[in-house]
Amino acid sequence: MTDAEIAALMADDPDWQEAQSIDWSKAEVVVPANKVPISIRLDPDVLDFFKAAGPGYQKRINAVLRAYMRAQTSKPARSAGTPARAPKPKPKTGT
Repeated sequence: MTDAEIAALMADDPDWQEAQSIDWSKAEVVVPANKVPISIRLDPDVLDFFKAAGPGYQKRINAVLRAYMRAQTSKPARSAGTPARAPKPKPKTGT
């Protein structure tokens, strides 16, 4: 494709015409935070579940963990000494 053909296609593109009128002088490049490489042990079936959907399984695992993190941080804080789970009942002794 020649430069002239590219220029003609751009001239016909309404999105390109709109983009030219935007003032980009104060635009800033925002670099996303780097991911931290870790080693994590997962049950095989959990890993298989995420991998079965194809490429990007690590991003999906990260999204699930982020959703869990947000759900946990939106809950009211437990008071000191409050157990995270209800204690297990003690087994009954035979009579």
